[in-house]
Amino acid sequence: MDQLSLLIILAAALITPLTMAWFRLTVLPTAVVEILVGILLGPSVFNLVQSNSTLTLLSNTGVIFLLFLSGMEIDFSLFNRRKQPQTPLAAKVAGSAPRYSPVFLAVSAYVGVVVSSLFLGFLCQWTGLFKDPWLAAIIFMTISLGIVIATLKEKELLSKPFGQTILLIAALGEIVPLFALTLYASVFGNNSQSLWLLLLVFFAAALLFLRFKPFFNFYERINKSTTQLDIRLAFFLIFSLVIVAESVGAEGILGAFVAGIVMKLLQPHEDTRVRLDAIGYGFFIPIFFMMSGINLNLRTLLADPATLLLIPAFFAAYLFSKAIIYGILRLRFKRGNAFAGTAISAATITMVLAVLQVAKTMKVVTSQQSGAFLLAAILTCVLGPLLFNTSYSAEAEDLKKTTVHFIGTNLLTVPVAQQLAGWYDISMYTDKADNYKTYNSEVNVHLLDTLETTYVREQGVFDADTVVLGHFNATKNYELAKAAKAYGVNRVIVRFEDRNVLDEREDELTSLGIEVYDTPNVNISMLRSLIEAPTTLRLLTSSTTAVYEVALKNRRYTDQEIRSLPFVGDITISQVFRDGQFIRPTGTTLLKFNDRLIFTSSPDTAREIRRELGILN
Repeated sequence: MDQLSLLIILAAALITPLTMAWFRLTVLPTAVVEILVGILLGPSVFNLVQSNSTLTLLSNTGVIFLLFLSGMEIDFSLFNRRKQPQTPLAAKVAGSAPRYSPVFLAVSAYVGVVVSSLFLGFLCQWTGLFKDPWLAAIIFMTISLGIVIATLKEKELLSKPFGQTILLIAALGEIVPLFALTLYASVFGNNSQSLWLLLLVFFAAALLFLRFKPFFNFYERINKSTTQLDIRLAFFLIFSLVIVAESVGAEGILGAFVAGIVMKLLQPHEDTRVRLDAIGYGFFIPIFFMMSGINLNLRTLLADPATLLLIPAFFAAYLFSKAIIYGILRLRFKRGNAFAGTAISAATITMVLAVLQVAKTMKVVTSQQSGAFLLAAILTCVLGPLLFNTSYSAEAEDLKKTTVHFIGTNLLTVPVAQQLAGWYDISMYTDKADNYKTYNSEVNVHLLDTLETTYVREQGVFDADTVVLGHFNATKNYELAKAAKAYGVNRVIVRFEDRNVLDEREDELTSLGIEVYDTPNVNISMLRSLIEAPTTLRLLTSSTTAVYEVALKNRRYTDQEIRSLPFVGDITISQVFRDGQFIRPTGTTLLKFNDRLIFTSSPDTAREIRRELGILN
């Protein structure tokens, strides 16, 4: 019977995402659907699966693995203080940046959530809804990091200030309740020990981190296919810290979460993370979610009038505890997005399940109360993503184009600026009045009194993401290129017509990170290409097809074969630049994070593909 129950759950775990994909059910997170499927399989509806020792063991492993992967989701760079600007341009950008940073907004918002949750916890005690105010407060202050990340990824917002703010709020919504739960269990648990012993968990984590810090450098030099040492390391970290945590009177989920943080700090390769996700979300975690639904007997719960009162009360408490987030987000973001961020922050399920599991072990929550907390949490996971997806719209600061400033307005630079105008924010500068009169009606040209370096900087010419020095005067290009780089311009591209001048200064400019090109060499390379590949010129000058490059930042497409890309029929990938060398791609080539793809396509297709692949997600 144990084997049959497990088989039914595994079959349901396979069928559930296929069914969601078939019916395009994207409103509900997969975790919520799996809990609902568990309710159908359990005594609430069909009674096909009964809890047993095997399923309990796998479910407990699932929650441990879930907390481990949650620990790996924490991006500690979000907690870093703003670096002091190192260049004049960086200082100018920092001075014009919004007053409130994502870190300030997130910390302020979550402090408000904690205060609201404590108020609601004692209100529950005063009204007689729930006798333990501390445990209620811990439950109300939880946020589901997994659901928030999935929702932000879907909207490709993880690299945007709004997405970073919501992500950090959600990270705090897992970290703080987890440590609060540990303190709660240590103080009120039957097997509680001295609180100082909790420090042993972090001491053990620090030792493991220092011991395995060089692990992934060594891992590159050994055979990985049959040993899978990175996965073995992950399981060693998990169970080492779980055992240490339980040995000092803490909860095992604390050890698992800290193990995830240690693994994150070890900086594993992307494929390691992918395989750990595959193990967790492919086997253990779905069993945990489904068993959470199976153990929920709705027939018994809904037959109790008290439970029917608790569900809407707890649901309202989940929402009210996060209401303060709206006011904090309004300090920087528009009204609709503040509402969307508040709605998705109200979604909670993962830590609620973990907290309830600990509460049941401590016998401080009844089955009716546990069921009401869980059902109310499920409702937040239905409502939160739905309201977010219907309310969010792009912030003005996220729609800004890359700025490119050309110094030198002539027959070479003007056509380039015209072709790039739809993709970039283009401005051109010249010190020649005749050129200004000639081209001002065709492109955005500014007339400068002089190209003296100080004057150019004061006119804001260097206030750009990319500066192109396309003037005919090689000496002037050299001086301005160095000044622009010293000012802090990210990319400086400089043109030289005289190869003798370039030979004297190319090494110096290259060492400064300045990109150099000279027309004679470009013409020579083009002529050689025309002889060796006659269609080269047609490809480069075609109005329907051209060569483009993009750095792969969107993790949705990492570790995918080229042939499985949804737009592979619209482009031709000719080269992949990875780790300093070119790779000749085939259909089975796996794409990696930060790969630079050189491809050909139409301009319209290229614009969409570069946007899709280049978004940090």
